[in-house]
Amino acid sequence: MSQLKAESPFYAFSAENPPALTVRPGEELTLEAQDCFSNQIQREDELFSAPNWDEVNPATGPVFVQGADPGDVLVAHVLEIKPATQGVMVAVPGLGALGHLITEAETRIVPLTEGQALFSEQVQIPLSPMVGVIGTAPREGAIPNGTPGPHGGNMDCTLITEGSKVYLPVEVPGALFGLGDLHAVMGDGEIVVCGVEMAGWVTVRLELLKSRQLPLPLVENDDLVATIHSHEDLDLAAQGAIEGMARLLTESVGLPLNEAGMLMSAVGQLRICQVVDPLKTCRMEFPKWVLESVGVLDLASAAA
Repeated sequence: MSQLKAESPFYAFSAENPPALTVRPGEELTLEAQDCFSNQIQREDELFSAPNWDEVNPATGPVFVQGADPGDVLVAHVLEIKPATQGVMVAVPGLGALGHLITEAETRIVPLTEGQALFSEQVQIPLSPMVGVIGTAPREGAIPNGTPGPHGGNMDCTLITEGSKVYLPVEVPGALFGLGDLHAVMGDGEIVVCGVEMAGWVTVRLELLKSRQLPLPLVENDDLVATIHSHEDLDLAAQGAIEGMARLLTESVGLPLNEAGMLMSAVGQLRICQVVDPLKTCRMEFPKWVLESVGVLDLASAAA
């Protein structure tokens, strides 16, 4: 199994980034990731100021996937997330959804041990490690890692945990995949621009769906599938996620639009991923038991 250290991270998804590693489809690899602060905050007397979105969220990679051509879909199976021994949180005036109320900067170091984030003597939070930044290179230009979009990026989706599959577009040869911004635990919304930020190691398996049409980015786990959309306007982020799920259910699953919409109203869940990045991110969740009820046992096959 290949391994890639976090020694030379990149800060923007771009076709101009030289590959750090080449793998074959179906190959497993482990990527070491720095935390979103590039591991620079180690003590509570080290304070964070307003971020430069071009210099936060270092990602490990990019990984060149042999045979990945524009128009394909890259599927990243998240097999394991191994946390470091401590995480960090910050609260900063002017930053995040409460920044207009926060008057004093604070850093909190959060030990991670025995499956718990030790937030305080009174509050211990069960770990739920997730990947905040995961994506592929866009066809043109460079997208800072702090910004989410159709390529993936800083979606901060709490579904991207062990056992999930992340479907991403291939826009350039090799896809140029990367990830970073690990969280030991994070709530939907990411209210003060951070979860319990941590370094760590992520093991993934990268597979290809050749020439498939899916609304991307897309996340799947044992229980559900979710379409993800980002926009400056939260309402439009939500609308994009809703329409993405409608396309999935009509174009890939084959349901009539009215039936798809009724089922989305009956059993779907519209949720916020984050409201604090340059673009806000929403997801539309849909249960897989309903897909199985209408004969769709494998999402990849349905997209063929």
